[in-house]
Amino acid sequence: MAVGKLNVWQWSLVLAVPSFAGCVLPYSKPATYSEEIVPLNPAPISKSEKKSDVKLVGHQEPFSVIQPPVLEPTSILPPEIAPADIPALEVAQATQLSAMPKVEGAGLTLAQLQDLALANNPTIRQISASAQAASDYRYQVGLSANPIVGYAATQLADQNTDQHVVTVDREFVTAGKLDLNRNVLGHAVEAQKWDVESQRYRVLTDVRLAFIDALVAQRRIDVIDDFHAVVAQGAELAQKRFEAQEASQSDPLQAEIQLNEVEILRQQAQFSWDAAWQEMAATAGVPNMQRSQLSGELNPQVGNLEWDAIYGDLLGNSPELQASYSRVHQARANMSRQEVQHIPNILAGIQAGHDNSTGSGMINVSIGAPIPVFNDNSGNVSAAYREYCRATHAVKRIEMSLKARLAGVAKEYDSALVAVERYEQQILPKAKKTLDLSEQAYAAGEFSFIQVLIVRRTYFDTNLQYIGALGELAKAHAKIDGLLLTGGLDEPTDFQGSDALRGQTFSQQ
Repeated sequence: MAVGKLNVWQWSLVLAVPSFAGCVLPYSKPATYSEEIVPLNPAPISKSEKKSDVKLVGHQEPFSVIQPPVLEPTSILPPEIAPADIPALEVAQATQLSAMPKVEGAGLTLAQLQDLALANNPTIRQISASAQAASDYRYQVGLSANPIVGYAATQLADQNTDQHVVTVDREFVTAGKLDLNRNVLGHAVEAQKWDVESQRYRVLTDVRLAFIDALVAQRRIDVIDDFHAVVAQGAELAQKRFEAQEASQSDPLQAEIQLNEVEILRQQAQFSWDAAWQEMAATAGVPNMQRSQLSGELNPQVGNLEWDAIYGDLLGNSPELQASYSRVHQARANMSRQEVQHIPNILAGIQAGHDNSTGSGMINVSIGAPIPVFNDNSGNVSAAYREYCRATHAVKRIEMSLKARLAGVAKEYDSALVAVERYEQQILPKAKKTLDLSEQAYAAGEFSFIQVLIVRRTYFDTNLQYIGALGELAKAHAKIDGLLLTGGLDEPTDFQGSDALRGQTFSQQ
């Protein structure tokens, strides 16, 4: 085809500019990412939300009956980051820990510790990075192929007969494969965001449990210190009476035995407090946190709970269950993606140049497509359906796991509640009255010193057991508020995906 006389570089400009302009999809790069973790308080148990309905799918069920669940998108992570904005081979810097809150008044509160944990716990940053990686892969899998630009020359040895051409080749994706790629990875991003939320709950619950353990040990130390003063005074009095030959030698010996036992309990309570503090500080991500008194109440001021209603609320609020719903969506979206893979892309090329032998320009055009004669992608379609079946059964597994975990927590809660109520209503009042009567009887000479020691020890042990029951009740309630999620320092769920769908898009052989 003869055209006007244009040199080879003019033809290069004519062909290359529209080719480059047409290879970019109308999709903006993600905004610059700036990590900011906002403190989140555990949501209270609510009856207003209902669980999503996900139907189990058998691996032999035909594709036509598949109805994916409906799930509203969530927004938990900060804005996305453009991959081009990430410096290459940059070494990660150590996280700068947040400053310890200034403790004023009674002591360090649970809310202050939880804010520290959300800002410094490494697992939250780990899983947030995984979620951001999933978002970056989502951006990548929707990008078009780069055009191939080349230059060719023929008959260079024949003077005035040489030909020069510029070539531009490009693959045009059909059937909306790139948009389907982003749809698949979009659900994966959503699942990762729910995993981030689950990890936040795990961290908050673990900090709360360790806080309760430390608070129980702190209360035990206070009770032990008070009783130690009484026992020490009694031991001194028993020794004086023995020296005055008003009592047998067994009285001061028994008093000293009880004094040593109380001191052992005091040391054990201190060890428990130290361990709880270290666990709490480690979960908060501030291992060298300066120790201080804790401020809080053990009694959550709750009564009997309706466990069936709580289970229903868990099904509606659990982030790990919401993540499983998102993975059902992801599997269903991947089925749709695999079903169009066999539709061939269009391979187009254009060559334009100049023939010096004729003095004319020339243009050649080529169009082709792979014909799916041998590979129609049926294996991947079938495998995608099996993954969908697996995802639906994973939803059922998590529902049953929540049921089993709730049963264990319900046993802990009900047992602790019965103990706390019995101690408050009967045991503690009677133990106090018995102590008062024994002191009066001893003053009147009706009770021996040994009998008084026994009554004092009973009252002391009763108070320690009551504090322990309060701690168990508070911990069970914390697990319920934390949606039964624990393990704030366990390895978080990692994103296992990649940009493989984009490679599949441009490889149809």
